[in-house]
Order: sequence, then C-alpha cells, then structure tokens
Amino acid sequence: MVGRHAPGGHRLALAAVGTLGALALAASGPAAAAAGPPPSPGAPPSAARTLGADRPSAQLLRALQRDLGLTPAQAAQRLVNEAEAGTRAGLLRNALGERFAGAWLRGTTSAELHVATTDAADVAAIEAQGATATVVEKPLSELRAVREKLDAVADDAATDRTPVWYVDVPGNRVVVQAADRAAANAFVKAAGVQGSGVAVRVSAQRPRLMADIVGGDAYYIDDTARCSIGFSVTKGERQGFVSAGHCGKAGARTTGHDKAAQGTFQASTFPGKDMSWVGVNAEWTASADVKGEDGKKVQVGGSVQALVGASVCRSGSTTGWRCGTVEQHDASVSYAQGTVNGLTQTTVCAERGDSGGPYLSGAQAQGVTSGGLGDCATGGTTFFQPVNPILSDFGLVLKTVSGTARVPAAQDNSAAGVWSAGRVYAAGATVLHAGVRYQCLQPHQAQGGWSPEGTPALWQRV
Repeated sequence: MVGRHAPGGHRLALAAVGTLGALALAASGPAAAAAGPPPSPGAPPSAARTLGADRPSAQLLRALQRDLGLTPAQAAQRLVNEAEAGTRAGLLRNALGERFAGAWLRGTTSAELHVATTDAADVAAIEAQGATATVVEKPLSELRAVREKLDAVADDAATDRTPVWYVDVPGNRVVVQAADRAAANAFVKAAGVQGSGVAVRVSAQRPRLMADIVGGDAYYIDDTARCSIGFSVTKGERQGFVSAGHCGKAGARTTGHDKAAQGTFQASTFPGKDMSWVGVNAEWTASADVKGEDGKKVQVGGSVQALVGASVCRSGSTTGWRCGTVEQHDASVSYAQGTVNGLTQTTVCAERGDSGGPYLSGAQAQGVTSGGLGDCATGGTTFFQPVNPILSDFGLVLKTVSGTARVPAAQDNSAAGVWSAGRVYAAGATVLHAGVRYQCLQPHQAQGGWSPEGTPALWQRV
C-alpha cells in the first residue's frame, strides 16, 4: 500500500475509502436513488452527505457487491443507510444515558437499526427515531465493566486457551471464546465475574498476528518483517502513517515497497493496544489515498466510527481489497505475544503481511489490521485497532480529502471545552462552540469543515 512516485519524491497511498470527485454519483440510476434529492438551500447536510456516503467510489461499490453479495443499488443504499443510522443511534445514546444498551444494524442494506434499552418506557422514543427497540437486562456500561474485569486479569491468567473476549451488543452479554469450557470457567472465576451472564463460545482456533517475515511489497521493517501501511497522518510539520504496533518498535527503520529509504517508527504500543506511527523522510508525501480494487485509489473523508453490523472494507499488501461487516466493538484478544484490548471484530478476511492495513466504512477510516483467523481462500475473522485512539494517543491528524484539521495543544475530552478541529471526540463528549453547548453523537476526529452547528450528523445542541 505504499507510494507511487510524485514530483519531488514518493506519495504515500495510505488512507481509507471514500469519494473520488470524478466518480461522484450522477443524478440518475440506482446510486442516485440511494443518495436522495439534493438538500434545499440553507438546509443542514444529511449524515450521508457529511460523511461522504452519498458519493462512494466505484471501487468501494464493486467490492461490496462481490464480498457481501449485493446489487449495485443495494451497495449504494447500504452506505447511505449506515451513515444515517449512526446519527440516529447517537441521538438515542445521548437521550437514554445509562439505560442505553447498544445499537446495531441488520438487513441486506442495513435498513434495520436496532437500539437496546434497560427500560420499557423508552420504547416509544426509540421507535420515534425509526429504530426497532429491544428491552434488555444490562446496560452497555455494565457489559463493558465485566469485559474490563476480564482485561485486568488477562496478563496473569492463562489466556492461551481463552484467546478472545468481547461485548456482544445484540446478545446483551459478554462472550469468552475458549478452547474448552473448563478454560473459560477458570478465566471467568479469576476475573470474579461469575454470575454476570458471561457466555462461552468453544473454538479450537486462536487468532494470530498478520505480520510476515518474508519478502513482498508494502513496507519493510529493518529489512526483515513486512506489514501494510494504514492511514496517512501528520504531526505538526512531520508527515507519516499509522500501522499496527506489533509491526515494529520505536526507532525501527522502514523502507518502501521498492526498498527506498522511507522513515522511522516514532511510537509503538503492543501489547495492550496494537498501534504505531511512522514518520517519513522528505521523499514521501502523505495523501488521503488508499489502494482499492485493482490498485485504484479511494480517499478518506474522516474517522467516524461505524455501528455493529455496518459494512467495512480493508486493504492489505497480501490480499488486496476485501469487504465484510463489523461484528463487535470492545473485543480483547490474547495473542501468543500478549493481550490487546479494545479491538473491533469483523467478517473481513486477511492473511500474513496484511497487518497494519486500513479498514474503511464508506468514506470513514475505522482502524488498522491487527490479527485474525482463517484466510481469504476459506474465509475468516479479523480484528482491527480502532484509528481514533491511535490519533488521540499519539497526537496525530488523519490526512483526509479536506485536509483542514490541526491537532490542538491538548487532547482532553473529560470536560466541556471549546470545539477544535483535530481533536478526537468520544460519543457523549460536550463542547462549546460560538457560545452554544453541543454533545457528540458519534466518535470521530473533528475535521475543519465539521463544526457542530453545521454537522447535525455528529453533534446535538443541548
């Protein structure tokens, strides 16, 4: 996924899916039907328009058709539905507060938004947002607390036989994947979460990292390991890209696909998290591009997190452009090299050498490949490190097609502050902008054109 020659050096093909201006949807045909009529003058943009879901690249649409078995019209409609559903789910998350138990998508075109609550009195409000209401026992905060207790004992417990655990939002439970029930029971007991409704999924498979100690394309670490570039980023005047933490340690040197000198790992976290970033030399230039189908480029529009059930596509130096759906957020995986928390589980396949490559939902960056099960011949499961924590932890700005964000002096989401482009905002965070208070609907890094008053897809006035 690394660069092509450009005036003055290399150009990094490093980012995610999205819009190619020349391929914007025309005003006729199935894609236009998905995009809907143009907004009236002065009307706030829809979520689909804000996030670029109404003008997908041809490469994205073809991959969704191939990997999810969709028609062209269904692929286009699915992207629009997913963008709009994210905003509706965010509004309900803020309204329900501690009663919120999660949201997910169903259906061929993601037309069914499901939202869970612990209080039957919320059903009418959920249905008013066009969602299907599910009344459950445990709020999402309680499920996450159980998962965190499992995380806390993972380093001391023998997790070689319990390699994966996660919050199953549609099932309103925490699931432990284990080689056998005895291993799962011992892990649950060590965490002190017996009686918390933890479910066990028995599987003999164990996820593996997707790095490969062989030659190939993409980028190389110290002339031995090979990984895939994730997304282009900047930090001040320094340009570079994010990738997986297990690909290299701080100080390791990288070369490009052509073995030209490229850069150095500036920071790397693994295990615990699986994130890194590489600062490149002057011969390489960050771009909003990522390699899509048949090597053609698609572009990143932002980093708004997709819902469970949403479509997601991945690019990697071994297996190229592949698509699937988001299965779970908040997954923890015990690799042979250590445990990683906070991953997202998907149905996208991957193989060795794909590590570090980007995942995209519509035009929005989602994360970088960590590891998985299976392969692209028989199918598999993969896990990615979400991109927003990478940007926040390392103080980076995602390179997007607008390219207007700048990282503020401090990254602090703990209290209401003045909204600033370049800051990573969690769902529920509050900000002040032009003297008005707003609450965040969906996790994202703020872009320059995404100020709260103009993006009701991302912010709610409170």
